[in-house]
Amino acid sequence: MTTIPAHLVPSRSFKRAHYYTENIYSILDEALVCTISFVMDNKPFSIPTAFVRYEDKIYIHGSVGSHFIREIEKGLPVCITVSLLDDLVIAKSAFHYSVNYRSVVIFATPEKIEEKEQKSDALKWLVEKITPNSWDSLRPIRDNEIKKTTILAFSLEEASAKIRSGQVINEDEDNHLPIWSGLIPLRNSRLAPVPDETSLQLPLPEYLK
Repeated sequence: MTTIPAHLVPSRSFKRAHYYTENIYSILDEALVCTISFVMDNKPFSIPTAFVRYEDKIYIHGSVGSHFIREIEKGLPVCITVSLLDDLVIAKSAFHYSVNYRSVVIFATPEKIEEKEQKSDALKWLVEKITPNSWDSLRPIRDNEIKKTTILAFSLEEASAKIRSGQVINEDEDNHLPIWSGLIPLRNSRLAPVPDETSLQLPLPEYLK
């Protein structure tokens, strides 16, 4: 179970807050993009980026020349958020419109990964999150490519999940109204791959089927 400091406990919708590791991990493993927020020079910034979870940390990557990466690798505290939408919740009253969602909030400071093998591992974890079992079929990553890439890790020690699921909750006095209410499911699915010009005559690899 993840330890949550008092200042992270939600003040509203407490029943939707979840601190158990399995809830946090499952959301992070499904999501492909997180948003990293931080303050620099007294200005707020919020950057979306791909990420991967491995054990009790998440990892991001970026160019060594990226201004965003160069700044936060100095140890800036960040807030990382992930959101997945499952349903639109349609009520008989506009006041009770909602969404079913799963979200994670993480407070952490970055740890720069310096060792070459660890950097390569993190890149493999990220690639195989996007296309499972693909790493060994790709052109091997070059040493100079690893050198050009910064890998940052963030601990999940201060992480919490918030989840809303289930049907709409109408007011008792509204239930008799002839107004439709219920759920509109939302699904984020992968469609058929579209080859580029260099791959038109190549068979689709097993890891993309």
